[in-house]
Amino acid sequence: MTQAPSAPASATAFRPLPKAAAPGDYGISAKLPDATLIKWLRDMMLIREFENRCAQAYQQAKIGGFCHLYIGQEAAAVGTINSLNHDDPIVTAYRDHGHALARGMSADACMAEMYGKVTGCAKGKGGSMHMFDKPNWLFGGHGIVGAQTPLGTGLAFAARYEWEVMGKSVTGGPAKKKVALAYLGDGALNQGALHEAMNLAGLLDIPVIYIVENNGYSMGTAIERGTTMAHDLRKKAEAYGMEGAIIDGFDVMKLYDQFKPLVDRCRENQRPAFVDLKTYRYLGHSMSDPQKYRTKDEVDQYKNNDSIDRMASYLMNERKTNGKPTLSEADFHAMQAELKDICMKSLEFAENSPIPDASELYTDVLYNPQPNMSPMRDYTHGVKNPLL
Repeated sequence: MTQAPSAPASATAFRPLPKAAAPGDYGISAKLPDATLIKWLRDMMLIREFENRCAQAYQQAKIGGFCHLYIGQEAAAVGTINSLNHDDPIVTAYRDHGHALARGMSADACMAEMYGKVTGCAKGKGGSMHMFDKPNWLFGGHGIVGAQTPLGTGLAFAARYEWEVMGKSVTGGPAKKKVALAYLGDGALNQGALHEAMNLAGLLDIPVIYIVENNGYSMGTAIERGTTMAHDLRKKAEAYGMEGAIIDGFDVMKLYDQFKPLVDRCRENQRPAFVDLKTYRYLGHSMSDPQKYRTKDEVDQYKNNDSIDRMASYLMNERKTNGKPTLSEADFHAMQAELKDICMKSLEFAENSPIPDASELYTDVLYNPQPNMSPMRDYTHGVKNPLL
């Protein structure tokens, strides 16, 4: 039997250390307004600070259940989400706090959900793995590996159906061309749901982009030990007739330079795509992960090429505005202080928010309308979250 070509022996072939970009290396991102780039830095710093506070709260047993932190991957969410229009729908997996914050969710609503409080984005019913923000077109983090990919495909199909068939949007106004993003971890590459979704997307010209946030490990298993063609995941896209790309997720500006044109092509041509987005998490798969499958030296190599440090250095040293650094040291420290205050206040807000009333068990839940086959109560809407 002929075996399919697989990965080379060296794991570094799949987790290459990022190369620092010189100012001249940037393309369309370098032409963006100063305020836009500063906001990207702010968003990444907000995610980092928020996740650090989540880790502390989890260790204090104030956050329960599973908790998967995004520390180290901030550029991935910020760079991809800022390549979209605000009403382009996105879905993601269970490492989802970073996407929620990058999409515009308030830190208060996000932290309250972490605490399981009624003021959370899902009224405390979802917790860490199920951030949901309809006003910001975030249709959830999802706990079943790969299960969000058919949903992302469906959201893209619905958007195309509005534009091509209905001619109007169900939310009001004319329909327009959209692109949906379906994020997944590299551990979802072997799930049948993903391949069924990609097959349909390629067959029916569905404008969805599957983004593999490839941090090198499926929980504790190195990617090259768990999937074929780990050294060139574009082959999986090729099998379904869609464009595939490998993109540097360690530098938010380089990411945008490559990802934004791909989004524009998918939107214009109403076609799917697949992205192997190289990134790296500094902490374990979850808060309970002892990380015995990798060395401290490996982690430190990536920390030394941190995406936040890189962006801050660019704005404070390389990029000039009227002959002066775009971001002064004083403004940088003021931003740090502001974000720490926002996250501390989100903890206070979550601490002081009420837990859901017992009656909320029966709200916002679908039920079977057939007699004698439904839960105890009929479907009703629960209290509304004023933060959303």
